[in-house]
Amino acid sequence: MSDSNDLDNDRIIPRTNHSGKSRLKREIARTSYRVLKWGNERVPPGIRSLCGFGLMIGGIFGFLPILGFWMFPLGIALVLLDIPFTKDKILKKIEGLSEQWSEADETK
Repeated sequence: MSDSNDLDNDRIIPRTNHSGKSRLKREIARTSYRVLKWGNERVPPGIRSLCGFGLMIGGIFGFLPILGFWMFPLGIALVLLDIPFTKDKILKKIEGLSEQWSEADETK
């Protein structure tokens, strides 16, 4: 019979890596910025909404291996770029993402 110390030694407890979290946040901000900027500059409004809805549908199935839950808010942002009274807010958010990941790169 094994005692509790043997069981504790067999477990691997992940440690929180703050630099890993900041790197992940930086990569999410960078990717979101690139997708939203690309969608705003190069994709026509009707197609942009279809891409946004496609991302939202993919986000619903985020538990699947290739898809992710990150797709849902990005899809919403792409759709909001087509609505005139929300476009300015989304463009300000895009600039905020740009500043966020550029500042993170400077502190690196």
